[in-house]
Amino acid sequence: MKTITIDPITRLEGHGRIDLFLDDGGEVADCCLVIPEIRGFEKFVEGRPVEELPRITPRICGVCPEAHHAASAKAVEAVYGMTIPPTAELIRRLQYNAFTAADHATHFFALGGPDFIIGPDAPPAERNVIGVIKKVGADLAKKVIRMRKEGHEVARMLGGRQIHPVGMIPGGQSKAVTGAMQKRLIEIGEFMVEFSSLTQKIFADIVLAEKRYVDLILSEAFTQKTYSMALVNEHNQPDTYDGFLRVVDPDGEEFARFHPSEYLDHLAEQVESWSYLKFPFLKAVGWKGFEEGKDSGIYRVAPLGMLNASDSMQTPLAQAEREKMFHTLGGKPVHQTLAFHWARIIEMLQSSELFLGYARDERLTDPHVRVLPTQTPREGIGVVEAPRGVLIHHYWTDEKGIVERANLIVGTTHNYAPINMSIMKAAKGVLAGGATPDEPLLNTIEMAFRAYDPCFGCATHSLPGQMPMTVNIYDDRRELVRKVQRDGRERTDV
Repeated sequence: MKTITIDPITRLEGHGRIDLFLDDGGEVADCCLVIPEIRGFEKFVEGRPVEELPRITPRICGVCPEAHHAASAKAVEAVYGMTIPPTAELIRRLQYNAFTAADHATHFFALGGPDFIIGPDAPPAERNVIGVIKKVGADLAKKVIRMRKEGHEVARMLGGRQIHPVGMIPGGQSKAVTGAMQKRLIEIGEFMVEFSSLTQKIFADIVLAEKRYVDLILSEAFTQKTYSMALVNEHNQPDTYDGFLRVVDPDGEEFARFHPSEYLDHLAEQVESWSYLKFPFLKAVGWKGFEEGKDSGIYRVAPLGMLNASDSMQTPLAQAEREKMFHTLGGKPVHQTLAFHWARIIEMLQSSELFLGYARDERLTDPHVRVLPTQTPREGIGVVEAPRGVLIHHYWTDEKGIVERANLIVGTTHNYAPINMSIMKAAKGVLAGGATPDEPLLNTIEMAFRAYDPCFGCATHSLPGQMPMTVNIYDDRRELVRKVQRDGRERTDV
């Protein structure tokens, strides 16, 4: 048995490694994505006043703090039985859709995009965001940077800070929107729609026009049939901020539709000895191991799961792109893992269109943006659709609002079992026949997890808050002479 380790895996948020196990014939016998860090935030928040959590939990992740901020604020409001004013929800939806669109733009152009725009077998020194800028040109690169900049400006305007916002407070928002702010928000929304529409064209011109990329997307190595789950509105359209959780089976038929407060009746989590991250599954089907199909309770979330679990988009431009995707890839549901990239930019387009609509809403400048709690706190659940999938915050408190227990299930956790299965299938496909596991082939395997845009900084954290980092020191002949741990102690095993 031969072991190949890809460590570190690249172009993702957080840390992890892939272990490939080859039999004597060079075929893949087993494969797993290992997350070696333990999550800590569920313990960090115990003993804290629950109203502090919308300020604490965004620190879980600097990439998607708005998602934790929103889910936490909604959970606290559920703890107190509060209903926020309509304008406060409008402001939250405005900020949340700007965040979603900007986040998806980052992944497409900086993390996932290089594999298609530059090519999966291109040299690593070129297969990165710098290579993308060279390929697409400086003008487009400036627009990508502007998209991120505009997203940060919205976070600062509505959330108080560009990173780790504080604007969503229990009962609503910390401040109202002025007429001048609304004017600027409309300008930002118009650019976001323009940029998101341009991204659809880039995807069509670079990815869909290239036969080898379409063949790779449709290949069996990157196809995996599972259930899909997403947050949807009353019309079964994707809704990133609120709604019902809907699950469809591998054939696209509705399997379950329930209020987020009922998630424990439908979802459970499996634990494996080789990773600190857990594996959610559908209770009604059960845990059958890392298997696909109707008899396995494994499901997928995030943009592809969202499109599969919904019936249509909320906005016209995104709906047209959705129809194009399903037509091109053989109908709904789509089970091609690499189609996550296409679904992601379709969601980006819907978020941009929604943002512009919210920015133009005449109710936006209403000064009534907060109510105060009146009920005794006990338990509450808040759910949003993060860029990486369904995000659940569940808090239990005593009668004084002090947190006794917390449960967080992030999008990457929902997808952890499918990610492992996707890596296994990709590895067996690209290394079939004893193919030499060179860098381009190993990167192709990495593409299987990169499609999910996983955030392991979000899903796991090390106690007491430090990475177990080791520094290797080499001499001028590239011989290892010393190892030093993070705490400064010199190791003696060299």
